Amino acid sequence: MLEKPKLFLNLKEFWLTMLVLSLLLLTRLFILYGEYKEFKEKPFFYTDVQVVQAYEKWKDDEYYTILKLYSATLDINFFSRTKIRAEDISSQMRVKLFPHDDMKFSDYLGTSFVFSKINEIYEPKEDMKNELFEAVDRQHDNVMIANFYKAIFFAIPLEKDLRTQVATLGVSHLIALSGFHLAILSALLFFLLRLFYRPMQQKFFPYRFDLLDVGFIVLVVLAWYVWFVDAPPSLIRSYMMMVMGWTLLVLGVELLSFSFLVTVILLLLIIFPKLLLSLAFWFSVIGVFYIFLLLHYFSHINKYLMTLLISFGLFVLMLPIVHVVFPMTSSLQLYSPLLSLGFTFFYPLSILCHLLGVGGIFDSYLQELFTLSAQTVAFQLEKSYLFLYLILSLLSIYLRWLFYLLLFIALIFALWLFILVL
Repeated sequence: MLEKPKLFLNLKEFWLTMLVLSLLLLTRLFILYGEYKEFKEKPFFYTDVQVVQAYEKWKDDEYYTILKLYSATLDINFFSRTKIRAEDISSQMRVKLFPHDDMKFSDYLGTSFVFSKINEIYEPKEDMKNELFEAVDRQHDNVMIANFYKAIFFAIPLEKDLRTQVATLGVSHLIALSGFHLAILSALLFFLLRLFYRPMQQKFFPYRFDLLDVGFIVLVVLAWYVWFVDAPPSLIRSYMMMVMGWTLLVLGVELLSFSFLVTVILLLLIIFPKLLLSLAFWFSVIGVFYIFLLLHYFSHINKYLMTLLISFGLFVLMLPIVHVVFPMTSSLQLYSPLLSLGFTFFYPLSILCHLLGVGGIFDSYLQELFTLSAQTVAFQLEKSYLFLYLILSLLSIYLRWLFYLLLFIALIFALWLFILVL
């Protein structure tokens, strides 16, 4: 059987390409640094912002509303605060920003705190997105469940209590829109569109290859969806991988390679350099890396066993990395791999139910799930361990025994962690 050609012919070609892409990324960062200096030099800015999240916080018997905002004009994400109650905040406002000298370049690229004054709160627009939000709300009596569905459909931030419970269950990756959701949506769209397209293709233009045509239509639909939900970082990474994957598939080039993953990452950082400091983006990248690593060594096994292996293997391999950033651990997190498998069927079914107006069919089960209690402990790994773990992960690409060592370390950590909790 003929092997598919690789993305790069040899190691020299790979490193030359990486050098060129790295220089392009440095150029983009240099341009952004100039914008950052210009932003700091001005005493204030007037700009329209989108309210990503608003929640009230109390301190010394005083409340204030924390705002997470995005300015499309300035292309910056930032936090601010106001005395206006959260329920009086609309999704669109005009604010006056006051840049401060302490802001670092990393703050500008990421999400920093900026003092602001609200000049005007715009009336909510009756657009398609708000109509869909209302349609979801009407199908649920429980506000928490409605918030859950709007999160997995439209990337709406979770309320604080639900966010805590989701972290306790260890299923944050199921709520935050990512490649997992896109993969399910693309498979569903591909199946449905091909049912209608194939008969027409065979009758009117049999010379066309329906798999490629339907694949292209799916990518166009998903591009609109990514834009519609305001392009979360993990979703951008996933979509770009799909586009490049489809292109390489058309060209007949090998897809599941680490060189492909590195190329996609650098291209994304060149186009969207602010992803460099996005935690969601890097978690998404690391997750895909471990999927590739598992496929690299176990691709020969039965596809159903492979599905189970990826679900449980990814959970175990990601645990040390997750616990460098998120210390919360509970016994409920042991159900995470099973919930991930179940979500593959639940997600498209829940979409269908909401389209039919019976979205509340699973509410009682979800409410029970989101009110489960368990003992929790906080354990945080030192960053030095993360560095060593990532080095071992990269080296395990080349040596099978290092890969088994990586699995052993991750498994021992998982056993120790949950014995500690239980």
